[in-house]
Amino acid sequence: MKENVASTTVFILLLFLNTSLLNGQSAPGKPEISKCRSPEKETFTCWWKPGTDGGLPTNYTLIYHKEGETLTHECPDYKTSGPNSCYFSKKHTSIWKMYIITVNATNQMGSSSSDPLYVDVTYIVEPDPPVNLTLEIKQPEDRKPYLWMKWFPPTLVDVRSGWLTLQYEIRLKPEKAAEWETHFAGQQTQFKILSLYPGQKYLVQVRCKPDHGYWSEWSPESSIQIPSESTMRDTTMWIFVAVLSTVICLTIVWAVALKGYSMVTCIFPPVPGPKIKGFDTHLLEKGKSEELLSALGCQDFPATSDCEDLLVEFLEVDDSEDQQLMPAHSKEHPGQEREQPCREARGS
Repeated sequence: MKENVASTTVFILLLFLNTSLLNGQSAPGKPEISKCRSPEKETFTCWWKPGTDGGLPTNYTLIYHKEGETLTHECPDYKTSGPNSCYFSKKHTSIWKMYIITVNATNQMGSSSSDPLYVDVTYIVEPDPPVNLTLEIKQPEDRKPYLWMKWFPPTLVDVRSGWLTLQYEIRLKPEKAAEWETHFAGQQTQFKILSLYPGQKYLVQVRCKPDHGYWSEWSPESSIQIPSESTMRDTTMWIFVAVLSTVICLTIVWAVALKGYSMVTCIFPPVPGPKIKGFDTHLLEKGKSEELLSALGCQDFPATSDCEDLLVEFLEVDDSEDQQLMPAHSKEHPGQEREQPCREARGS
């Protein structure tokens, strides 16, 4: 009885397998881990290529354990890096630890596993391309122009603390050329190239690489037009004219500033105040007639109204800067000039 049951069971299984094979259904093919990459030596992602699915829905799981440990873990994140991938965040990433990783494929007909991959995060670093590539034509005096370029490290990479050190490589070519010209820039984030063909449009790209790891992808192409020789001569001439004009304008402004007061005085001269010729103006401020008459030579004579009237006629208004105590012709006959006004006053 038992033998009949066993034979029936085997027959059913063989019939089921035969039916499945006739329908093209089978166990999944062997998957293959294609790549593991860390962009900044703090996280990493592994991708795999699925095998055949055997005509049935197939489920894939990534299993790993660290060297020296017996505990096995499943992938912490299947979504962040896209399909057929596993993302390891900072929490699940360890430096200087070897990961042994395997991918399993399973469906109703069976399962299969990939070959194990041994991963050390330190040696799978492949950064993102550099960013913000800037191109500029420099024109030094008495020299040929050169191409100056500048860029920044990838956003995710921490280069300031020294956690990761990057080296850079540049390539460029004329737009219609087939081959690229490559230059190694070391750790600097700027570079200049002297040998350029005038009048050509150049395409430029840059990439980076850590001390231990792989080169990044090339950055997007940036382009720049190299001016022709005639254009460069015209530019130089206009720069010279602009500089010369600026110097002339500054010189004129400086001269006007220094002589500004003199020019204003010439254009708008000051109006002089009236001054009395023949005696000190301070005597008028004091308001003493005796001192005033004494200055005019009327000594030992009392002041009279007639003499004062004559004195008014004698005074002259002068707008010159010089102040004279006596008229010029009084120096020749001092005695006569002093006595004459008062004598005439007496006679009258």
